[in-house]
Amino acid sequence: MSKDKYDVIIIGAGVSGCAVAWKLARYNLDILLLEKAPDVATGTTKANTAIIHAGYNADPEKQKGRLNNKGNVQIKQIVKDLSVPFEEIGSLVVGMEDDDLSVLDELLEKGKKNGVEGLEIVDKEWLQREEPNLSDKAVKALWAPTAGIITPWEFALAMAENAVVNGVELKLETEVLDVYTENDKVTGVKTNAGDFTADYVINAAGLYADDVARMVGIEKINIHPRKGEYYIYDHAKDFEINHVLFPIPTKISKGIVCTKTIEDNLLIGPTSDFVDSKEDLATTRDGLDHVFKGAKKMFPNLTLKDTIRVFAGLRAADTTEDFVIEAAENVKGFVNVAGIQSPGLSSSPAVADLVAEILENEGLNLEEKKDVIETREDPARFYELSNEERAAYAEKDKDYGKIICRCETVSYKEIVDVINGPIPARTVNAVKRRTRAGAGRCQGGFCGPRVTQIIADELGIETTEVRLEKDTSNIVKYKIKGLLGSQGDEE
Repeated sequence: MSKDKYDVIIIGAGVSGCAVAWKLARYNLDILLLEKAPDVATGTTKANTAIIHAGYNADPEKQKGRLNNKGNVQIKQIVKDLSVPFEEIGSLVVGMEDDDLSVLDELLEKGKKNGVEGLEIVDKEWLQREEPNLSDKAVKALWAPTAGIITPWEFALAMAENAVVNGVELKLETEVLDVYTENDKVTGVKTNAGDFTADYVINAAGLYADDVARMVGIEKINIHPRKGEYYIYDHAKDFEINHVLFPIPTKISKGIVCTKTIEDNLLIGPTSDFVDSKEDLATTRDGLDHVFKGAKKMFPNLTLKDTIRVFAGLRAADTTEDFVIEAAENVKGFVNVAGIQSPGLSSSPAVADLVAEILENEGLNLEEKKDVIETREDPARFYELSNEERAAYAEKDKDYGKIICRCETVSYKEIVDVINGPIPARTVNAVKRRTRAGAGRCQGGFCGPRVTQIIADELGIETTEVRLEKDTSNIVKYKIKGLLGSQGDEE
């Protein structure tokens, strides 16, 4: 039941905020997680390369370096507990004939300092055997077997759902407008849904973390968004890649990455361009050309034939190019979790551990609960199942036999279940993130209207009220019969 007073308020339900909520839900605390969007994981968390980095690239003297490998190790158990798709396929930093190959040795040593296990330099013969489509100009590579791929929004959602079943209250479409303080101590927040009081406030607001920090007089955090553009290919494709492949990195970018996804799509990107607007998610011809040319350097036979979508995401980069995870010096009870860009996804459980440690040092009593629910029920994923397994589901419940999304084999029952789940999917994109309905070759051309109708039916609203994502993204503007009727009245 909703209340006004909490021990901890977390601002932002991206992967960092969800991880903090998941961690703190293990203690006897009243926790409120606030998100201004209609769903969790709709910012940077949903638009990235979906990689769990091994941890060799991050500077060991920075928070990135200290937290990446720790998070990488923790994630392997969390995905089992919370039934999140994950594959430890390993990554390669590929050195080409004209590259500065000494960088590979530097990354190897950096990785060892960060505690990354299994790192080694592999030769051309190894590369040709393991990645047969790779360019003949590839000379050697840094092999990191502990890297993996994940569905980032489902990882965040799983942690948020587990937090909710363990007592955390989540409020969506609730934007923080101000943070209240009294005598240099946090007392609560002002939102578009009213005021909420708390002794501790966690600022995990992603791209807007600097704006939230300024609400309590902190000026040193400066988020300058950096855009990354991508191509994604249909999983029914001719071209296969077996690992996560990076070129030799630069100071601000890991370069154009080529990787498979959990669902066996091919993903290439991103660019790395600073932009002025925190809402600029437009793709560009120049950016996409840069992505394709970069990918072609490693895979000369790659074409755009099987691409099904382009998209862009924004990194919440602080000007320090490091995470900023610390208690505020000027305001008691305010903790920043800012500047979380790559490897933020990989580091998120370790970020949560650090936040819990900071809160305890700030005076919060972390008394462990006796009965914590550690696991999440594994949702049905028809696209993973054999026809025999699908038939067994349909025999138990005929609604599993109604296929709504043909490209990704998503059933009616799966869609109904996520609309009525612990964190209900209330938009078309929220359903897409949870089930993949609309994520396939036709990009919702077939299933989109049916998904819209199912959402309307389950939520008891008109189809004209169903949104793609945000407030102004209604799928249907008019009902044709109603529109024709109103025109007839006017005539």
